[in-house]
Amino acid sequence: QVQLVESGGGLVHSGGSLRLSCAASGRIFSINAMGWYRQAPGKQRELVAAITSGGNTNYAESAKGRSTISRDNAKNTVYLQMNSLKPEDTAVYYCNVEELRRGGIRATYWGQGTQVTVSS
Repeated sequence: QVQLVESGGGLVHSGGSLRLSCAASGRIFSINAMGWYRQAPGKQRELVAAITSGGNTNYAESAKGRSTISRDNAKNTVYLQMNSLKPEDTAVYYCNVEELRRGGIRATYWGQGTQVTVSS
């Protein structure tokens, strides 16, 4: 079983920056993709950014140019640096990790979520 612990959320003014972290621990076989999703009140959860074990990245259009996802494989940790934050970025941000187990079985885990609030 994999546990995810997120940190780095908070309240920031419009134009500010935040860096989210998510550390995976527990009985980990191999971590494949890691990513960040967000869910604003009344909206569906959506992808913000993802990164593969090889370092390939994928960003939502809303995050391109303002956010950078990175990972430290030795620490099983993924980061999301967010700059030029806007009030519409306000949401609960969730870490997502895909584990590859023996036999090619994939398991997906979610963090508990961290609140990001951007004031205008």
